[in-house]
Amino acid sequence: MTPLPPPTAELSSDEARRIALRAQGFLGAPDRRAGVRGVLRRLGAVQLDTISVLARSHELIPYARLGAIGRKTVEEAYWTEGHAFEYWSHAACILPVEEWPHFAFRRRAYRSRPHWYHDLPDGAYDAVIAQLRAEGPLTATELGGAKNGGEWWDWSESKVAVERALMYGEVVCTQRRGWKRVYDLAERAVPGHLLHDELDDAECLRRLVRLAGEALGVGTRADIADYHRLKGEQFDAVVADSGLVPVRVEGWDKPAWADPAALASEPRGRHRTTLLSPFDSLIWERARTERIFGFTHRLEAYIPKQKRIHGYFAMPLLAGGKLLGRVDPAREGTTLVARQVSLDSPKAVGPMAQALREAAEWVGCDAVRVERVDRPELATALVAALDG
Repeated sequence: MTPLPPPTAELSSDEARRIALRAQGFLGAPDRRAGVRGVLRRLGAVQLDTISVLARSHELIPYARLGAIGRKTVEEAYWTEGHAFEYWSHAACILPVEEWPHFAFRRRAYRSRPHWYHDLPDGAYDAVIAQLRAEGPLTATELGGAKNGGEWWDWSESKVAVERALMYGEVVCTQRRGWKRVYDLAERAVPGHLLHDELDDAECLRRLVRLAGEALGVGTRADIADYHRLKGEQFDAVVADSGLVPVRVEGWDKPAWADPAALASEPRGRHRTTLLSPFDSLIWERARTERIFGFTHRLEAYIPKQKRIHGYFAMPLLAGGKLLGRVDPAREGTTLVARQVSLDSPKAVGPMAQALREAAEWVGCDAVRVERVDRPELATALVAALDG
């Protein structure tokens, strides 16, 4: 293994935390002129997920940074005028369209596994491409049906074919319509000057490592590699030429790298008080969240109900640059229901009430009801703060 270069800076744990918050858009005045598209480009990837409680996760990401912008505005910002496409990054993510060339390495990797773990009848792939060429953007349902009772997720032949074409880069997901992917040919959806796979793997990886470092501000090898789901050895191969610089962070037992621009000025400004989607890139990696915030975060939607501690879709509370608790929300008509509230201390009561009121207003609720607080002695204060 190539020896690591000496660190160029020493950061306290508090400096690293504030650098991370600023890089993710939670410290300092929000860039409202850049709006949702600015958030997307700053983060480099916004994760999609099927779960919708207050709103879907890709709506919660800009809300947490910009405040109560209209949900229709969010969707239009992502999907109109060819500004973004959906592809596999950290998971299924909305990505800035200008990053299309830098995912060539992943498209090549998918093409090297031509059967993608299951077979297609002869002609099925070509038929989907021909239908898209003739009819324009279509959902899987419009391509002939998404499901047919088959073995693999019950996907139909046309759904398997179009998903394979998506992975190969011949087809692009250009928007979600009623949560269904809308597919179009890449040759129509991606601007001509970006529609190529000319960059070699090393150039793609250098760019994605650099983007991840900029989005995180400072991170370990695992932090930065995980951002776009790169392998550790892929990170190792390009980090020296990525533009990131090695640093040492107080209390971190692993080497770290930082965006030089993040080190150039001290993070200052107003901290956001908000609820975070469990799929927010600030808290994507559990080990990083524990290291930076001393906060254990785990999405419990996919574990049995009887084993949940904080609730189905527990949303962490960010206030004053720290994670102070969480709430598992639901909606009943125009009431936002805090099914379970977890508060780290009495100091979290006011920020939690503020975050709940703002979230309720954003999604069109006119009341907040608290069902359970993990520290019962704080329940009265929380209800009073909500009514205040």
